Amino acid sequence: MKAFLQATAYYLPATILSNSELNQLYPEWSVEKIAEKTGIVNRHIAAKDEHVSDMAIAAAKTLFEKHPGTQENIDFVILCTQSPDYLLPTTACIIQEKLGISQKAGAIDFNLGCSGYVYGLAIAKGLIAANIAKKVLLLTAETYSKYIHEKDKSNRTIFGDGATATIIATEGLAEIGEFELGSDGKGAENLIVKEGGSKAPVLTYQEETDQYGNVHSPSCLYMNGPEIFTFTSRAVPGLVNETLAKNQLTIETTDLFIFHQANLYMLNHLKKKIKIPDEKFYVFIENTGNTVSSTVPIALTEAIEQGRITKGNKVLLAGFGVGYSWGGAVLHF
Repeated sequence: MKAFLQATAYYLPATILSNSELNQLYPEWSVEKIAEKTGIVNRHIAAKDEHVSDMAIAAAKTLFEKHPGTQENIDFVILCTQSPDYLLPTTACIIQEKLGISQKAGAIDFNLGCSGYVYGLAIAKGLIAANIAKKVLLLTAETYSKYIHEKDKSNRTIFGDGATATIIATEGLAEIGEFELGSDGKGAENLIVKEGGSKAPVLTYQEETDQYGNVHSPSCLYMNGPEIFTFTSRAVPGLVNETLAKNQLTIETTDLFIFHQANLYMLNHLKKKIKIPDEKFYVFIENTGNTVSSTVPIALTEAIEQGRITKGNKVLLAGFGVGYSWGGAVLHF
């Protein structure tokens, strides 16, 4: 049975952290330097009492309001997050109850970062192909800001919070094509929160400062930027080529490419390395920042609403990052 993307929507928290505010905190980084390097001007930050379930529910309600009828007959809820409300219970179950979705619907969380949306599409397609579900609500939601040290200027500059909602069903706007997925756990420690899980449950908040003046703690998010860049530069070209091949496409016959919106520098590097024409490469990061698993569906939603995607188009999605993990898929509109 075929699976289709039916509709998408997203939610961003009300609080905005601007480059001007970051410049006041870190005077050595000018507003212009931040924007030039990252492509980001504003990023949205979850309130202290705002959590993943709140944001996912807000995204879902936006979807239901913009696309009447999509809330009906949902028989599976999937949430991609690395910052769930609790270690247990499953946040997807909380969301199911608060959205009034049938108790006959399945509900699961899965822990994945920047490739999470593509993996979520793969899971949803598998459920539909196996006749386990007919209508899946796929949610992505992340509050990385709650795990970033207040003195870690590098990560605070890049990451923002956000959530998205997508309906995958047996009919809809775009048929979901073939996938290319991969992982390499050797890179696990290059993007990690070391404390808080069962292996190191106690949060110590010990601080150390790197050569760039960023303050790190094993209780907070750590990212080895150079290693992440090296991994991305190595893995993504192959991911794109394999995804195209599996879908019997080429760069020339693909209408739009939507990559994980990591930062503008990385996106421009990948675009040039893979030789994707500017007009086929979609960027939407300036006023959202890197929202982890939500960057791809946020950009996809905007591309659809702006008319960058029309009937007959073939759109390649690519996610990559923490894990290491990567995934690609094609949507046939």
